Amino acid sequence: MKKINYSIVDVFSQGKYTGNQLAVFKNAGNLSDEEMQQIAKEMNYSETTFILSNVKNNGGYDVRIFTPNEEVPFAGHPTLGTAYIIQNEILAEPTDKLKLNFKAGQIPVSFDHQEEVIWMKQNEPTFGQVLEADKVAEVLNIDKEYINVKYPIQEVSTGLPVIIVPLTSLEAVKKVKINKEKYFELIEYREAKAILVFSPEAYHPENDLNVRDFGDYYGIPEDAATGSSNGCLAGYLLKYRFFEKNEIDLRVEQGYEMNRASLLFLKASDADGKISVFVGGRVEKIAQGEWFL
Repeated sequence: MKKINYSIVDVFSQGKYTGNQLAVFKNAGNLSDEEMQQIAKEMNYSETTFILSNVKNNGGYDVRIFTPNEEVPFAGHPTLGTAYIIQNEILAEPTDKLKLNFKAGQIPVSFDHQEEVIWMKQNEPTFGQVLEADKVAEVLNIDKEYINVKYPIQEVSTGLPVIIVPLTSLEAVKKVKINKEKYFELIEYREAKAILVFSPEAYHPENDLNVRDFGDYYGIPEDAATGSSNGCLAGYLLKYRFFEKNEIDLRVEQGYEMNRASLLFLKASDADGKISVFVGGRVEKIAQGEWFL
């Protein structure tokens, strides 16, 4: 019987059994697309990654990402979790930097060994369509008054598009309950399939924002920690000067409504209209094993 090795990690962790779960399969280049999708569905985490080879290609490691429903070109917590496994289980010597090759492009990753934080540099954000507050309020099942209309509801992408929705308070964030029928109507003809809501009020005073992320389209009703969407959020916050600065360094909490408390670090700067985005977090290894093929 053929086997393949895999590991399970918690990403954007605040300790074991917090953050967002990820399964990482090593030396997976011989698996078919169908096998990868079946494994991701069986694992049923928000994403599962497959490192195609232990050998670099074009200066980076080829990686594919699958949700339970489909492959995606990029995602945040899979980037950090996969980089952690490459650093700790594939490389002969520790490194400060490496690159991952995704369908969305090559993503640089760096390791802050002192703080035990892994950082990814995301693609420069692009800004798409602006959505109507009335329609989005229906999808979120909240009163329109809970939406902060001083800022737009907008599609943003650093590789995986998301709809960014500014809310007025933590109470507003907690009230969100997705109307699935309205949700699928909203995203049917849009590039962005997930929705991120955020509030400048957080559960913990040391944190700057509270975030929730919803992606039923991908088979993820709610995500515990979403690095790609938070990267989009960082670009959005700078573009609209939410903190009235051209540089931000933030702590973002997510996953509290799921009992998967997560902590993400966002850094971004705007130099002459060019926005640079970095998303960081801690990774905790939980398990490893063999998968029977």
